[in-house]
Amino acid sequence: MGLEGISSVTQSYGTNATAKAKESEAKVKTGQQEKEGDAAVYEKNETAAPKNKIYQRDDDTVSRLLAEAEKRSQSLRDLVEKMLLKQGETFTEATDMYALLREGKLQVDPETQAQAKKDIAEDGYWGVDQTSERLVSFAKALTGGDPSKAEEMIAAVKKGFKAAEKAWGGELPEISKKTLDAAIKKLEAWRDGTDSTSK
Repeated sequence: MGLEGISSVTQSYGTNATAKAKESEAKVKTGQQEKEGDAAVYEKNETAAPKNKIYQRDDDTVSRLLAEAEKRSQSLRDLVEKMLLKQGETFTEATDMYALLREGKLQVDPETQAQAKKDIAEDGYWGVDQTSERLVSFAKALTGGDPSKAEEMIAAVKKGFKAAEKAWGGELPEISKKTLDAAIKKLEAWRDGTDSTSK
């Protein structure tokens, strides 16, 4: 065998090695596993390390929730004012509206009573579920959805309920206590990553 024979064997080996390398590279790119005995197997890692998320306050949601709360609160105030006026009471800034409600000194007409029952029903706007959900949405919007801020939001909700109790002039109604409990449970679930509506 002369030099020509060695050259052709070397050339043939080089061509086969290059072809096998290209084939192996193509399999790696497409995610196919290599046959047993091959040098390396490429498996795509589906659980890449999470990047640090940057949380930003959701001002649109905060503004929307504040405007909606103000509108609904004004509607409630108007309703109570209308009842006071019907009963010949003078409604001024000094009128302790909460005391009149708390002590049951207002006579409520059937229409107003029906609306109030609808509003505080399980699926009503002022019901436990919707009110607690608004509190949680507001907390998430303020923190930009950062669950590490949940403890601060829980403390803020508790503080808000204490302020409401002070404004009410005593212990809040049962529905308020249930709303507080529901809001705290939802905030804790968000904090722990166990809520189904993580934002």
